[in-house]
Formats: sequence, structure tokens, C-alpha cells
Amino acid sequence: MKSQKIKIFAFIISFLGIISVATAQKSYTVDSKSTFSVLGTSTLHDWEMKSASGTGTANLTITNDKLTHIESISITLLAESIKSEKKSMDKVAYETLKTDKNKNIKYVLKSAEKVNETTWELTGTYTIAGTSKLLKTTVKTSIIKDILTLQGSNKITFNDFGMKSPTALLGTIKTGQDLTLKFNLNFNL
Repeated sequence: MKSQKIKIFAFIISFLGIISVATAQKSYTVDSKSTFSVLGTSTLHDWEMKSASGTGTANLTITNDKLTHIESISITLLAESIKSEKKSMDKVAYETLKTDKNKNIKYVLKSAEKVNETTWELTGTYTIAGTSKLLKTTVKTSIIKDILTLQGSNKITFNDFGMKSPTALLGTIKTGQDLTLKFNLNFNL
């Protein structure tokens, strides 16, 4: 009888151990296939600048191939890793971003609220050009072939982060005030 109780107790402990491993919070690193972009307009044409050089970590809970909890996310992007198709545009962008004093663009999560199985509402601090601002971001999540993807975007303005809308050719080309920040974060599970 005693050995039967020990076997049952060992089974319960093993089962609980398997469950806790399946739902444990874990730290993940941003994958090199993650992408970041800034989109805007000008009097000449719409434009986009891209980077794939972001680094960072996230503490997440994955249960049965579903994202069930987001504890933290911290992302750093070297400001001068953002590139357009024109070096002259890059130079103007780096002046606007004040990269001589502010080498990085950063994001730090403050809170995360699950909306449904694939949508989360993240509140976090963006630091751009030396100015920090708390913003809400709706992200879509998916897990495919052991890769968790978080996709989202934010509408901001140059003024939000203390930047002046750039101009070129003695002011004949003007950049629109509105910007869209887009990201596609990948984490290997």
C-alpha cells in the first residue's frame, strides 16, 4: 500500500512538473529576421526607411503554442541602421534624429493586455531623438514553426519627439509631419 501511495505521489509531482515547464515564463531574444521601418510623406514622394538591426529581449509565457502572458519587452535599434534608398535622405534623417547625441531608438514595455487569442494592447515608452513618450500599440501575434511574431505599428509626428520636420533643396521639398513606425518582431521558441 505504501509503495502504491509513493507511485501516485511521484506521478502527481511529475505531472505538475510537466505542466509548469509547458507554461513557464521564459526570456527570448529578438531574432535577426526582425524588421523595423519608418514611413512618411513629402512634397516630392512617399518614403520608407528600414532596418533589420534591432536587438532586445522579451519575457513571455507560451502555453500550448499560444502566447498567454507578456511580462516585458525591451528593444534597442541603432538609429543610423535605418536606411532609405538615398544616402542624402539618410543624412537628413540622422540630423533630424539627432544621432550625434542619441545613438539609439528604444522601446520598453510598461504593460500588456490580451485582447483575444492573437491581439494584444501594449503600452510602452518609445525614446526617439532623446525624447520619451508613452504610447499604446496594438500588436498581432502568431506562432508558426517555433517562431513567435509580433507585428504592429504606431502613428506619430515629428513634434511628438521634439523633432523638426526635415526639408531639402532650400525648403522646396518638405516632409509631412505624420510618420508611421512599423515593426515585425520575431522570437525563436
